[in-house]
Amino acid sequence: MLTISDVSKAYGPQILFEDVSLQINRGDRVGLIGPNGAGKSTLFSLILSQEEPDKGTIAREKTVVVGHLPQECAPAGEGTVLDMALADLQAGHHDAGAYELEPKAKRILSGLSFREKDFNRPLREMSGGWVMRAHLARLLVREPDVLMLDEPTNHLDLESLQWFQSYLRDYAGAILMISHDRSFLNELATHIVEIRQRKLLRYRGNYDASLELRAAAEAQLLAAYKNQQREIAHMMEFVQRFRAKNTKAAQAQSKLKQIERMDKIEAPADEAKKIHFQFPQPQRGGLKSVTLKHVHYAYGPNAIYRGIDFVAERGQRVVLVGPNGAGKSTLLKLLAGVLPPQSGARELGHNVKSGYYSQYRVDMLQPERSVLEEALDTPQRVTEEFVRTVLGCFLFRGDDVFKKVSVLSGGEKSRLALVKLLLDPPNLLLMDEPTTHLDMPSIEALIGALEQFSGTLIFISHDVYFIRELSTHVVRVEGGRLAHYSGGWQYYLDKTAAQALPAAAPAAPPAAGLKSKNQELKRIEAEARQARSRERRTHETAVGRLEAEIQKLEIRKKELTAELENPASYEKPGAAMALNREWMEITGRLEALAQQWEEAALKLEETKLAGARR
Repeated sequence: MLTISDVSKAYGPQILFEDVSLQINRGDRVGLIGPNGAGKSTLFSLILSQEEPDKGTIAREKTVVVGHLPQECAPAGEGTVLDMALADLQAGHHDAGAYELEPKAKRILSGLSFREKDFNRPLREMSGGWVMRAHLARLLVREPDVLMLDEPTNHLDLESLQWFQSYLRDYAGAILMISHDRSFLNELATHIVEIRQRKLLRYRGNYDASLELRAAAEAQLLAAYKNQQREIAHMMEFVQRFRAKNTKAAQAQSKLKQIERMDKIEAPADEAKKIHFQFPQPQRGGLKSVTLKHVHYAYGPNAIYRGIDFVAERGQRVVLVGPNGAGKSTLLKLLAGVLPPQSGARELGHNVKSGYYSQYRVDMLQPERSVLEEALDTPQRVTEEFVRTVLGCFLFRGDDVFKKVSVLSGGEKSRLALVKLLLDPPNLLLMDEPTTHLDMPSIEALIGALEQFSGTLIFISHDVYFIRELSTHVVRVEGGRLAHYSGGWQYYLDKTAAQALPAAAPAAPPAAGLKSKNQELKRIEAEARQARSRERRTHETAVGRLEAEIQKLEIRKKELTAELENPASYEKPGAAMALNREWMEITGRLEALAQQWEEAALKLEETKLAGARR
């Protein structure tokens, strides 16, 4: 459907891609990953012909329709929410055709948490996040052959994210998605493409599978690199020893040319730059960190809470969940003291100091200031040298500290907001969507820091991986009420699933009579079972044969690796090169066999499932 061939792209001295190729086929679910600035959005721009490659081609089949959701800043237009969902279709269909698709558009809008009363609301009246959801609905109604999504989960709450994941599992077209949401990629991706060292590295499977494959590939690359370097060193030793001797000078020159002709293996890259930080352990507070007593809060006539109570204890890590518009962010602001209760009381425990990390980072930052000025604005007595050291840990290095806040990317604003919390650490930390705009290494670093945080954490997030790793207590917010679950995310899922189970229906009485028909049905079923059994055995034989061949090649590969690591292998000219060639050939053969095994195993599993359903 979509083919990228030998593409290179650079901006001045910065090379993003160098001779990269990629094939997107029907049914692929490809997650595009890499640190911020690696070139993910640039690759999207190249595919969409918004930019031209410096070299190479990008082609797609003539009939293929591509749909794109940008990361942010999609226009609201002048129409309603429903108009946006039907925009492309109204432009190319008669009104009757558009009307037929209205029910589908409304189902998708509802799945993305739009209320029915919002369908005819002017989109320009809604926030940027809701505008992005409406654009997402437009794409899903349109159903393009290739769906290109740039950080689609940034604008979704947990409930709409779960609906969205379920919808995409059954999507008919190919999906190419940029995402830093590990759980989202684990749920959907069939392949991961990582941008690293100016290359596109493709791994089969979801994100967690790609980590294992990447580690194995890095180990192989490192071994091959060391082997080649040893071979080069051995040849250079010969050159240096004999280049001055007339009888050996020609051989020495030949060795030099041989080294020049080698296809050099690039040294494995060091680990990408990551955030390295820990929250300084705050002063120990009282047992009860924060308490709400009979709190009431309303926006005009719309009452969100009527007399709610809430207590968070020292050391708890509480996640607030619930449908969009239920009041999670309002509750977090009440707990943070950002919103004062309209009646009732908010009480902080003994020696408790709160810190609020807003979903809208601009609320925490002054756009006209520089990064350094913003970081220095802290109640704590700190030196500029110390602040610059902390900023360096968050990847603000050199002249980056003089950038204006107004020109920072979303990820940079998130990192600067974390710096401000770090420089004035609270023992009650309230965070609204803390992972938004952070890349995966940064999210992992944040999780690690929060796991060591001795204070109380209350947060909202749509990132299931982040929730699963951190939460020790779940509070569901819905209908102005709070339901407490004294356990982590899995405990909450198990409890809510058990509560949702319907009462078992009574068994129907057996059907009567018709003995001859039953016998005929039994005969037909027996023949079908036998046919399925034969088919299953065929697939089992194929899987077994492939596994045996893979095992044989893996044994040989280990033998070759051992030989390549043996210095004696480099004493005979050309021996190491021959071993390395065989090693590379076996590696390629193993990749092809792995794909064949995966297809055969899938057919076997489908046969087993078909038998189980019968």
